[in-house]
Amino acid sequence: MTKSPKFAFIKARWHADIVDQAWVGFEQRLSELGLEATVVSFDVPGAFEMPLLAQRLAETGEYSAIVAAALVVDGGIYRHDFVAQAVVSGLMEAGMKTGTPVLSVSLTPHHFQPSAEHQAFYRDHFVKKGREAADAAAQIVELYRGLEKGARIAA
Repeated sequence: MTKSPKFAFIKARWHADIVDQAWVGFEQRLSELGLEATVVSFDVPGAFEMPLLAQRLAETGEYSAIVAAALVVDGGIYRHDFVAQAVVSGLMEAGMKTGTPVLSVSLTPHHFQPSAEHQAFYRDHFVKKGREAADAAAQIVELYRGLEKGARIAA
């Protein structure tokens, strides 16, 4: 019998009301898939702090995959592009260094407005992205289990 997967879900606290919707969508979709998984949530101040935590969590070997969610908005000084690039590169590097899949729900919208309409749009969008991350996490777990079985058969 294979053990149930365990996922880490990292959430940046900037725009937490929006970012938290990815967590909601992730858990909803896992439930719909019937995937009995443990999901542990970790909060970090902002997106920039996610890659190091993802790497440290991955190094424990406890997690089947790690999901990192953030909303990096255009503050008018172009800093968001540098932050977003560093975050996505750091998340990819954490996965490559550790062999643990690290999935990103880190979005960088241009022309983000703090209006109720924009915020409602992004809350809904983050639910959708969280659901997509759950699908990806479930697929990667299944793929890795298949690779492990193949390795055992070939050995």
